[in-house]
This record gives sequence, C-alpha cells and structure tokens, in this order.
Amino acid sequence: MSATLAIDRRKYVRLANRIVVKAIETEEEYDAMVAAIERLFDKGEENLSLEESALLETMAILIQAYDEEHYPLPKPSPNEMLAYLMETSGRKPKDLLPILGTRGRVSEVLSGKRSISKEQAKGLGAFFKVSAELFI
Repeated sequence: MSATLAIDRRKYVRLANRIVVKAIETEEEYDAMVAAIERLFDKGEENLSLEESALLETMAILIQAYDEEHYPLPKPSPNEMLAYLMETSGRKPKDLLPILGTRGRVSEVLSGKRSISKEQAKGLGAFFKVSAELFI
C-alpha cells in the first residue's frame, strides 16, 4: 500500500492513456497490450518507474483475464495430474504401492487405463498433500 501512495497519479494517467488500459475485448487490443508490456520489459525491470511497474502489473492482470476467458487451459486428467505430481516431487511408481495396491494397478492408473477410486484419491491427496479432487 505504501508503494501506491508513492505513485505520481499524473504520470500514471499519462502512461495509461498512451496505452489505453481497459478490459480487453478484441485480439487487436490484446496484441496492443502485449506489445506495450514487451516495450516495458525491454527497458528492464530495474529501470522501470513506480508508475510503469504499476501499469505493467495492471496490464498483466488484464491479459491474464482475457487469456482465461478466450484460451482456457484444459483441466488435466487425474492420471496426468498424478504423473505431474510424481515428477515434481521426485516420486517413483513404487512409492504408490501402499495407496494403489499392486504394480499392475499402479501402471494402469498412470497410463490412464484404470481410473482412480475415491478411496485411492483420498490416499493420493494425503500422500501429495493436495486435494483429493485432483484425482477424481
């Protein structure tokens, strides 16, 4: 909040008016805002004024909102989520034996040939310290 108070409102408004900072409605507006962000990045983070940094953050939020609405990422399947969590945590298939039972079952779950039961999802959630909903 103290950074907000240090921002010169007139400088910020002049910057925002050059770029037209508003909700993005078209691909052209999206492209223009991305180009504006790239120009700010080219200056280097350490060379940005407080006003430029604040504007950059605002534009990033607007771009993210447009992306989420127009280009939503597909939800990963339970076995993809499991594979991702295993990879990022350095776990091996054998680590899942206490939860899934047999090597064959572990293999089938990881390959997507077998679905994960609710009970297994609870066990995986506890094991990886995440919501069991990720595996259902």
